[in-house]
Amino acid sequence: MGQQPDGPDEQHQRPPGVSDETVAALGKLSEALECVERARGHLYSLHQLIGHADLMLDDAVEQFRAAGHQQLAERIATELRGRNVIAGRWTFQIVEDFDDGYHALFREVDQQARDELVGGRRHLYEAEMKERRRSRGRPGHEARPVSEG
Repeated sequence: MGQQPDGPDEQHQRPPGVSDETVAALGKLSEALECVERARGHLYSLHQLIGHADLMLDDAVEQFRAAGHQQLAERIATELRGRNVIAGRWTFQIVEDFDDGYHALFREVDQQARDELVGGRRHLYEAEMKERRRSRGRPGHEARPVSEG
């Protein structure tokens, strides 16, 4: 049985000739994309929460009517329930515009930068940071998953 290599796999090693500055710039672009991905998750949370709130208005309308508050029930039913959250748009339309526009372009630029500069490799900055910070030979500090044999 051979010894487990003690370093990152090939996909997490910088190609020859790639500068520290390039790896740092790619790392910053990747970090920015990760922030956009988190924001996208929050946008989906907004979409689901607003949708749920709108459906809850059905019960509120019924309860106000049952309690004798017809005018308030009617205002909720006609002005608030089903209303656009932004001019002309429900949240699903906002999500679609974000996904098809800003998010798609951000991912495309990130992919282009990695393809052109480092052969598509991902997380080189983090892989090199892991190598600097891990304690070689210590359990839980392996460079890569231990091979099952």
